[in-house]
Amino acid sequence: MTRTIATTIESLEHELDRYGRVAVAVSGGIDSLTLATLAARRLGERAEMFHSLTASVPSEATARTRELAARFAWRLNVIDAREFAREEYLSNPVNRCFYCKQSLYLEIARHTSAQVLSGANADDLAEFRPGLDAAREAGARHPFVDVGVDKRTIRAMARELGLGDMSDIPASPCLSSRVETGIRIDASTLDRIHAAENAVRAIIAATAVRCRVRASGVVVEIDAQALAATDVPTRAAAADAVAAIFGSPPAFAAYRSGSAFVMAPSPRPSAKGEGAFGSPSLGRGQGEGHNRGEGP
Repeated sequence: MTRTIATTIESLEHELDRYGRVAVAVSGGIDSLTLATLAARRLGERAEMFHSLTASVPSEATARTRELAARFAWRLNVIDAREFAREEYLSNPVNRCFYCKQSLYLEIARHTSAQVLSGANADDLAEFRPGLDAAREAGARHPFVDVGVDKRTIRAMARELGLGDMSDIPASPCLSSRVETGIRIDASTLDRIHAAENAVRAIIAATAVRCRVRASGVVVEIDAQALAATDVPTRAAAADAVAAIFGSPPAFAAYRSGSAFVMAPSPRPSAKGEGAFGSPSLGRGQGEGHNRGEGP
């Protein structure tokens, strides 16, 4: 372990000690998985993990969470954040993520009075993250933000903590982030998005795959390197697989995080979370907002 990573882990452990009892919101992405691993190691029985099992959460994220919970003997609670019971969420406004996170934190509070923690990291402060406003409203804290830890450092810590190949999993926001603003969220659409992305991954060796549902049709975004390396027959096979799910062939484009909107400059909040977390200048669509603690 490098001295830098060891020092960062020590700082985070001291930060965790301040809270006493904690409830970590675990999405199944590398940020929250790493935070949960640190919390369990440092606080033992004083740390509980909460994972929401809804249609917006990819099954692979749940599988990762359950795997680490079993390996490290976490106190894992699988809950339903109930965001699908809220019209504010289902109508898919630009700040949809606020209602998702608000629902999550309210549901966690029904189960425990412990300090709620999220896996948001220092890199997230530069992006449009309405879920962070919900976290501030609920009194949730972000240890990675408070200590100044970015995504790259989280991945390095994850490797040192024994998370293995999970340390390199690509960011994967909730499935609702693929749906253009104003198009209603429903579970069947999210199921098709998930199936389409898995179908494309089975055909094209891409690091990033997003199946975007837009008013103009379905767009499959893959990382630029994979897109450039994909020959015509392979792309046609991927298009056929997606068409079998959605009923019409998709367009293909290079992946860009939050590709449907352009960020407007906004004041950076302090590390402790005061102040606005940014606002977007929108085109027709919505980018990938805050995903239960993970980056886009």
